[in-house]
Amino acid sequence: MARIICIGESMLELSQAGAGWNLSYAGDTLNTAVHLARDGHDVAYMTALGVDPFSQKLQTGMEEEGLDTSLVLPHPHRQAGLYAISLDEEGERSFSYWRDTSAAREMFDLPQMVQAVEKAATADLICFSLISLAILPTLGRNALLDLARQVRSRGGHVAFDGNYRARLWSSATEAALARDAAIGCASFGFPTREDEASISGGEASAEQIAAHWQSLGCAETVVKLGAEGCRLPDGTIVPPPVALKPVDTSGAGDAFNAGYLSARLQGADSTSAALAGHATAGWTIMRPGAIPPRDI
Repeated sequence: MARIICIGESMLELSQAGAGWNLSYAGDTLNTAVHLARDGHDVAYMTALGVDPFSQKLQTGMEEEGLDTSLVLPHPHRQAGLYAISLDEEGERSFSYWRDTSAAREMFDLPQMVQAVEKAATADLICFSLISLAILPTLGRNALLDLARQVRSRGGHVAFDGNYRARLWSSATEAALARDAAIGCASFGFPTREDEASISGGEASAEQIAAHWQSLGCAETVVKLGAEGCRLPDGTIVPPPVALKPVDTSGAGDAFNAGYLSARLQGADSTSAALAGHATAGWTIMRPGAIPPRDI
């Protein structure tokens, strides 16, 4: 069984529940990790959390999902980040964040990270995103990219999602430079047309996006096109098999990544993997929360 390590920021999630709020947990790479674990894969999550009760509750939630938390490092002075989701009538979400004191921002500053990186470098697949890079200072960002290069050089795979959140960057130019460095490390790339257009400041076609990612060395680029589906490396567009009216689009792209990667790791071709990605994303958007509870 392949060893998978997802890297990033796990956060406490406040979502609307009637007239009140529900406290859960999420984070783009954490969402992907949970779906992969639910599909039976050996998955660890690498991050830092505080030692406060809320951070401990978050870590317990990861463990209950079957994630290996041996690479979750304790930070003595910081806490878990927090965000709240607001939804419109179409199920589209907007976010409010409280993450400036997130422990994950300093994960590469912790002394235990040296040993954690050594373990992660032996993984069959590591997954990270542009958000994973955005929350880190320059030294941590470079350390994560170095880890990705180590994994590739040892024959492992690297999955990179171009999740772009403008507020986490000083400029789109800074984000584009970090994105391009990560693309060069990636064997699986998951750009989203909307994010790529936001970074470039103009419209970008799926073909242009794929060409850019492939030119920088990404071995297998799957461009996510929202409700239209996705573009495979050979140019084929694979739409979702069923048009859905979402309850909550939180975590849809992360779920797609998990479904796609899970299928590819089990030997499926890219078309079958895309359909698996659509199935996981479709299940997710028909339920509230970025990581909906399993169906009973």
